[in-house]
Amino acid sequence: MVNEKRMTDVSMLGPLERHLFIEKFIKQIEQDNLRFLQKLKKRVEKVGLKFPAVEVKYKNLYVDATCKVVDGKPLPTLWNTLKSSFSVVPKLLGSKLQEAKLSIIKEASGIIKPKRMTLLLGPPGCGKTTLLLALSGNLDRSLQLKGDIEYNGCRLDEFVPQKTSAYISQHDLHIPEMTVREAIDFAARCQGVGSRADMMVEVCRREKREGIVPDPDIDAYMKAISIEGLKSSLQTDYILKILGIDMCADTMAGDAMRQGISGGQKKRLTTGEMIDGPTKALFMDEITNGLDSATAFQIVSCIQQLVHITDATALVALLQPAPETYDLFDDVILMAEGKIVYQGPRSHVVEFFEDCGFRCPQRKGVANFLQEVLSRKDQPQHWCRSEPYTYISVDDFCEKFRASSIATSLLEEVSQLHVKTESDENAIALCKFSLPKWELFKACLSREFLLMRRNSFIYIFKTVQLIIMALVAMTVYWHTEMDVDILHANYYMGAMFYGLVILLVDGFPEMSFTVMRLPIFFTERPLFLSSLGLCNPGNYSKDSFFRFACCYLDITNLLHHWLYSRCWKVPSSNPSIFWSALGINVLVPFISIFVPNRSGINICICYLSTLCFHLQWIYSSTIICACLVELGFLDYTTHIRGDRPIC
Repeated sequence: MVNEKRMTDVSMLGPLERHLFIEKFIKQIEQDNLRFLQKLKKRVEKVGLKFPAVEVKYKNLYVDATCKVVDGKPLPTLWNTLKSSFSVVPKLLGSKLQEAKLSIIKEASGIIKPKRMTLLLGPPGCGKTTLLLALSGNLDRSLQLKGDIEYNGCRLDEFVPQKTSAYISQHDLHIPEMTVREAIDFAARCQGVGSRADMMVEVCRREKREGIVPDPDIDAYMKAISIEGLKSSLQTDYILKILGIDMCADTMAGDAMRQGISGGQKKRLTTGEMIDGPTKALFMDEITNGLDSATAFQIVSCIQQLVHITDATALVALLQPAPETYDLFDDVILMAEGKIVYQGPRSHVVEFFEDCGFRCPQRKGVANFLQEVLSRKDQPQHWCRSEPYTYISVDDFCEKFRASSIATSLLEEVSQLHVKTESDENAIALCKFSLPKWELFKACLSREFLLMRRNSFIYIFKTVQLIIMALVAMTVYWHTEMDVDILHANYYMGAMFYGLVILLVDGFPEMSFTVMRLPIFFTERPLFLSSLGLCNPGNYSKDSFFRFACCYLDITNLLHHWLYSRCWKVPSSNPSIFWSALGINVLVPFISIFVPNRSGINICICYLSTLCFHLQWIYSSTIICACLVELGFLDYTTHIRGDRPIC
């Protein structure tokens, strides 16, 4: 029997085909994933290419926060909230408020090298998260950043750090109606493919020139992950497999009100959304919280293989890693009180503290020892010298580290100029958008339709409720006759106002969806889409007034305006009301660009939406009245005060 060969389009792979393809390569996650990545590297190096790499340097880094001095306890009471809202008035009048400066990170210098796993250790509140945010370019604008941060010799203002690096937050924020696979697919679609497509083209060109026949499976995988704009990617199935969440791939994320995946699976989902993209620098903030030691070891082991083989850069902050997880790292950064106590090879950290007079017990993990030796309470039990113990502060440890040979060689590396290579251009992102605007629009719009289908019961129920209320209101006064005067004309206007109130209340469930999804939007906005993108606020923020008001009231009023004015020749009583309402309605989704505060956005949306509803229904009521009069269905607005109609 002759084996039949057939050509397959990798962009048209179905769910079952993608699953079988990954299962063919990866059965035992740790061993098979290592062999799989080695095959990828072997193919790239065989034609003389290298994976893009990112080297992160930071020198004399300071992060300060300006805080307001509050009299008494700053409890979130109504009185304190009211006082804080009026605190801007004295500032506008020229008087200075009493402020205090808080130093979060003090004089931090170091280097994060590619192909090396770096562990960030430190007690809670020492500045680990702030350091990760600063290095990844996601630091809050209210904080003051001083110092130099460079990626491959380029400063942060010379490229887009949010697209070059990926910050994985310790907070797990996901849309509860989406499944695990859909969440990772959406993240992969928005982040694009980066330099994968260009590298794939160059690899194929060199292989064709040298007459090299690649492994068909590896070739199919590399081509599949190089196609952008796909709703479902082969890379998603690979990430699901190595993170151990392939068994719950079709389960909704869930929340407190909806059953879904567990807390540990949500933590892995957060990690998967970021490593699914093409970024080569990973800044991970406590990615193993809530996981058992075996699962944590598996995830960190896969990340280690990814870093060592594909030349990626990883800085991982962990609170208390197990000894076997700690041994997977190459370098260690130890922080306390906003200062770097030690940064260097993992194998030399115990020796450094022994020179300071502290020894790690045999049955205690090194990571726990490093946490305890900086604590005033636990430090005495690790003292190993014969002379009496005296407390050694964090500043004393920093001085001893600066005098060590490790710190000297570290500063020399930081001071050296980066030697740029050909792969550096592919590792740095110079564009704010990972995809064209039209592709981003389609990705966001498809997710909106998905969420509407998942909540279809609410939309159907509210629509039926609205129809029933309209029928009841229509048939209450079926045979009632009223005189032609101003008093009875107001009854008609009251009925129209009743319709306004019913429609306004009917849209409240959509408002609750928007408020619940705001934290997710603010988390994903700097990671997946640029905040300056015109397609971002209206389609990505899932704004209820974009879907409900813009899609319903705007289209309806546009049809009314065209139909009544053009077809039936009914003049509009006040066109400025219509255009004002339309402008406010379109402006609502764009508030997220100009108002970075979540509370401010909620206030603006509620205020503008109410104003928008009133303006639109004033216009609709007046033009419908004029139309009914023109067609002869109503005659109570004949003439009042001359020839001026009521409407």
